Amino acid sequence: MAYDSSKIEDFKNVWVFCEQRQGVMMPTTFELISEGRKLADELGVDLCGILLGDNVDGIAAELGGYGADKVLVYNSPLLKDYTTDAYTKVICDAVEEFKPEVMIFGASNIGRDLAPRCAARLHTGLCADCTHLDIDLNGYIEFLKTGSSLDVEHMSFESKLFDVNKNLKMTRPAFGGHLMATIVCPRFRPAMATVRPGVMKKRPFDEAGTKKVVIEHPAFQLAESDIKTQVLEVVKATKKLVDLIGADVIVSVGAGIGKDVEKGIALAEELAAVLGGVVGASRAAVDAGYITADHQVGQTGKTVHPKIYIALGISGAIQHKAGMQDSECIIAVNKNEAAPIFEVADYGIVGDLFKVVPEMIESFKAVKEAK
Repeated sequence: MAYDSSKIEDFKNVWVFCEQRQGVMMPTTFELISEGRKLADELGVDLCGILLGDNVDGIAAELGGYGADKVLVYNSPLLKDYTTDAYTKVICDAVEEFKPEVMIFGASNIGRDLAPRCAARLHTGLCADCTHLDIDLNGYIEFLKTGSSLDVEHMSFESKLFDVNKNLKMTRPAFGGHLMATIVCPRFRPAMATVRPGVMKKRPFDEAGTKKVVIEHPAFQLAESDIKTQVLEVVKATKKLVDLIGADVIVSVGAGIGKDVEKGIALAEELAAVLGGVVGASRAAVDAGYITADHQVGQTGKTVHPKIYIALGISGAIQHKAGMQDSECIIAVNKNEAAPIFEVADYGIVGDLFKVVPEMIESFKAVKEAK
């Protein structure tokens, strides 16, 4: 039977593209498997990882620990290094053979290159750089209540064109992060999305899952003639960028440091150093040129889940709150007592950050010295 992406009744199960590099699984993969488990449970189907590489069987079982029911492994020397042609062919052939209804990729350099090529070849839609995914309509409505300013109680979620409760609802920033758009792909399958790294929460690892997961090696065809490029050498370049996603403590600065930018950043850096953390920023601070974009937290920056998040002079626009509101403990310092950031803060300090932060630094130093 010929492949037809419009025959949606033929498609079943949730797939996750499991990105590895030089035989090492990328951390985003575990986030996506965890999210894929939620989606598969909402649909009542299996979760399958698709893993491409050369002799990568040894890292496949770990995916079961984060919720995968099955892993399809495609081994070939031609898949050792990523090339668009090879990976696109193998994945598209697999999709045409097994017909998943949902497929998600990480929005990494590879995912951003691979997913649109696959979507175009498979004649289906792709929503890029998603920050939230839902199948269940009630879960989506709850997300809107806490993650948007919409009057959800007076909205209609019915459609005469498709079953709202069976379609993947893909939410992503639009218009530079000023709006959030939710997109569905009701007429074609698989529904495809790339997901921003750090957005989805990784499930606790379950050792029992590694023993239950099914590892399969489907037959496939791939020849050198299918690949139009050749990787001659892999060169790793190092660039010092702040690791917001992996940080336990983040001290972020906002437009409030504007009266003395150099001092404001210096205070944030000193406070972060005392707490063993890193410096983040709001979009307003980045757009104003106070700090570089790799520090940005929010819908158009990075989504973070640190143990402690300290917001200095950040008003708390909904785009920023969406990127940090799941932090374990939020401390906000702002001279405007009505600032929205206080709505999500566990501890709020109303005052001038240039006066408050030095006192915070001395207090934390004293506590550390007392230990």
